[in-house]
Amino acid sequence: MNKDDTRRTSGEAADITRYADMFSAIGTDARLRIMRLLLSAHPEGMVVGDIQAELDIPNSTLSHHLEKLRHEGLVTVRREGTFLRHAANTETLSELLGFLYAECCTRSQAVNPREIVWAGKQLRKG
Repeated sequence: MNKDDTRRTSGEAADITRYADMFSAIGTDARLRIMRLLLSAHPEGMVVGDIQAELDIPNSTLSHHLEKLRHEGLVTVRREGTFLRHAANTETLSELLGFLYAECCTRSQAVNPREIVWAGKQLRKG
């Protein structure tokens, strides 16, 4: 294995670890609900109080979840006076989905992307 191969392999391993951490961050019911809500409010995002009211998550728990999502780069936060506005980081989400897409729909052709349709609450092939 030459230097370029070694660098590529270690870079790919680091990317996989990073993506695994992102999936882990959204791998709870509450965090996945937060991500869906923030995506529905894109690009403006939402202040913490509105997220809490919508999802009925206790404030201390919500803060913990938002911090985990922010730490993994899935959520951005900006201060507006005394409020913190959170938004889905669509650039990072696109990168994460691109990682999956490259494996399942491009290289191995395991899934035909044209066959997957989001239909309400269920994912179906059609």
